[in-house]
Amino acid sequence: MASSRTAAMLVLMAAVLCPAALCKPSAAFISMPTDHVGGRIPPVSPAEGLAFNFHSDSCPQLQDVVRSAVQTALQSEIALAAGLLRIFFHDCFPQGCDASVLLTGDGSELQLPPNLTLQPRALQLIESIRAQVHAACGPVVSCADITALATRDAVAFSGGQGYDVPLGRLDSLAPAPSSAVFDLPQASSNATTLIDVFQTRNLDNVDLVALSGGHTIGKGHCSSFSNRFSEDSAFVRSLASNCSSDFNRLQDLDVTTPDVFDIKYFTNLQQGKGVFTSDQKLTADWRTEWVVNGFAGNHWWFFGQFAASMTKLGNLQGPQGNVGEIRRNSCFVRNGQSILTTTSDEGLAASA
Repeated sequence: MASSRTAAMLVLMAAVLCPAALCKPSAAFISMPTDHVGGRIPPVSPAEGLAFNFHSDSCPQLQDVVRSAVQTALQSEIALAAGLLRIFFHDCFPQGCDASVLLTGDGSELQLPPNLTLQPRALQLIESIRAQVHAACGPVVSCADITALATRDAVAFSGGQGYDVPLGRLDSLAPAPSSAVFDLPQASSNATTLIDVFQTRNLDNVDLVALSGGHTIGKGHCSSFSNRFSEDSAFVRSLASNCSSDFNRLQDLDVTTPDVFDIKYFTNLQQGKGVFTSDQKLTADWRTEWVVNGFAGNHWWFFGQFAASMTKLGNLQGPQGNVGEIRRNSCFVRNGQSILTTTSDEGLAASA
């Protein structure tokens, strides 16, 4: 009885001296949240209206068609992997995964600043895959589902881990509101800003760091991290020197293995070699630093968590739910609208 009272007093004193909301967890005792003890990652169920086997009867060859097309494309241009990953994130984050970002024309999301550097060739790849899938099965698979599958396969072919993708999404009838598009995280954001905006999408701090790990592949324009050039470090000085002649120049976001989906992004952050402010600041806040350190030391945890976080991202739907259509003629226009003849790099977006 006495030992129980002593233990209770110690717990009470700890709570008074260090409330949980204010205290930084000790790295010596905390490496994963409760749900991740032993490396267990909480399962993510499909959102309402979605199912892993949604197209098993209507288009049984769907996964093979998409996988083959992505593999062929990446063999010619590995940069498409990062392009697909970024398109998927920019589609899902504003109002859910509904292929609204693919729509062209007046008022499109592609005309807004956060999307001006989306890869035109990756956008065109999605449309090319749609044409192949619809030729094989008829117009039964949405552009939103094709984007999700192509992104998964791009990650796997780049060295990451494959994962099951819930399917059954419909394509949006209109672009997302500009206010929602401008909710997309910025490269200059600090950890607090990132945490706050991710929470509005029901994505937690672990999801934030895992999805940021997508920067293990891809490049960024010098203009997107020029805010750092006044920092006094050898790494930032090297970035500034690389960009001195052209702010539109591209910089690898993972300076160690830029074309491989791995954990080097996180070990780079530990060494102060994150390119974007939004990357490096993940190590400056205890709410995200411990996740960076955990992923840097355990690639299986990162791969598994990335898959779970991508599934959570892929579950996002707007307030209207999963409503819309399956675009039959082109991913770039609604059904019944004329297909734009300009689907070249210049016509889709101004990007490298």
